[in-house]
Amino acid sequence: MTHRTCHRGILAPGRLAMLVVWVAFGLATEATPASRPPNILVLLADDLGYGDLGCYGQTRIRTPRLDRLAAEGTRFTRYYAGSTVCAPSRSALMQGLHTGHCRVRGNAGRQNPLAQSLRPDDVTVAEVLKSAGYVTGLIGKWGLGDVPGAEVGLPRSQGFDEFFGYLNQHHAHNYFPTYLWRNEERVTLSNIVPNEDWAGGGQSSNRAQYSADLIAEEALDFIRRHRQHPFFLCFTPTLPHANNEAGKDGMEIPDLAEYRDLPWPTPAKAHAAMVTRLDRDVGRILDLLRELDLEAGTLVLFTSDNGPHREGGNDPDFNDSNGPLRGIKRDLYEGGIRVPMIARWPGRIPSGSVRSEIWWAPDLLPTLAELAGAKAPPHLDGLSVARMLQGGRAPRRPSPLYWEFHEGGFKQAVLDGHWKAVRLGLGKPVELYHLGSDPSETLDRAARLPRRAERLARIMDREHRNSPDWPVRNAEVKNSLKP
Repeated sequence: MTHRTCHRGILAPGRLAMLVVWVAFGLATEATPASRPPNILVLLADDLGYGDLGCYGQTRIRTPRLDRLAAEGTRFTRYYAGSTVCAPSRSALMQGLHTGHCRVRGNAGRQNPLAQSLRPDDVTVAEVLKSAGYVTGLIGKWGLGDVPGAEVGLPRSQGFDEFFGYLNQHHAHNYFPTYLWRNEERVTLSNIVPNEDWAGGGQSSNRAQYSADLIAEEALDFIRRHRQHPFFLCFTPTLPHANNEAGKDGMEIPDLAEYRDLPWPTPAKAHAAMVTRLDRDVGRILDLLRELDLEAGTLVLFTSDNGPHREGGNDPDFNDSNGPLRGIKRDLYEGGIRVPMIARWPGRIPSGSVRSEIWWAPDLLPTLAELAGAKAPPHLDGLSVARMLQGGRAPRRPSPLYWEFHEGGFKQAVLDGHWKAVRLGLGKPVELYHLGSDPSETLDRAARLPRRAERLARIMDREHRNSPDWPVRNAEVKNSLKP
């Protein structure tokens, strides 16, 4: 890959013109802020479960900084990821579209790299904010484009001014890789990976440089360098994802820290140490915002891309990572898609508040566009919740939330208020749950309420839009890479 000094030149003229129209229209029709728009910091953990934080009921793992962030802001109890695995969840967040409409709908891995790449006509939240004057950066895991020899779907071709970390989500399994990416250039590390595979995955034999530490330092540096301008930083560490290629030793971390001497299985101690290390890194970022006097002018959103995992020797039940919810990563039950969401913006978002309104990853693009004074693209599945974030009412949704998942069988789910429908494959019966009285999804009510189940099944059919990259007829093929 070759280095580009100006990524804007690769945008199609029509697409750039559309962005200019959206932003110009938004600036002309919305009130001009009295001061500059907020800095925006999205902190996206990797495979962090609903129950992994103290403020969400965790009792074993220490997360003091995130618990404090929740006390200083608003904690949401019914926020949903865009998918139950990494790549489609990030696609839904970036595009403001659900997985029946967005570009990337599964973890395709090596089988079809283009299917896992955003394309030039896919407008992202970074592009919208960049057009509104923001400096944009993504530090950590991308997972939406890494085609050898082609600049398709790379962060800087999708609106980010700066990128550091992993392009390929399979590469991101390895916490001690031989290289990371800075923009389109490889940064060589001193780790040795004897069994390094096609995408840089494998297991290090010397464990010299821990990628999570390098990624955290880059995030701090980005904030320092751009403190004089409105910035959008998407900080996407890989903690606490597993290194799937390392087997039962896949919970890779340099130090078990305070969990070292506990009578727990080693993977459970490593998982806890990874979550606490993530908490520490978030705390360092929050401390820097205060040190630079940016705290009051920065919106911080902390969440996860999907529910907890079972790879790397980890048992999600040991530390109760999904809390009271059923299911984990790769499930469309609540434990696979309901994740933490904490929002803080001093003086604008109520502190010490807990809210139970439903919202999800596709809402981030229109929400951040409104707060930035920009106009979101049309025909999104997400809605702006800017008013709700600041203590107001949640918006009225014209349609229920929808998910589909293309690995291990074509699974679908619909959420309409307290009613949730799940279908575990084409031709399979629809399961129906009432989350208000049964948040753990233990009682299937489809047989008692067939009309309601049929109505939600029709919504599943309506919300799926065929994609040549994600044909349903191939959905039964399992992905052996399991990113």
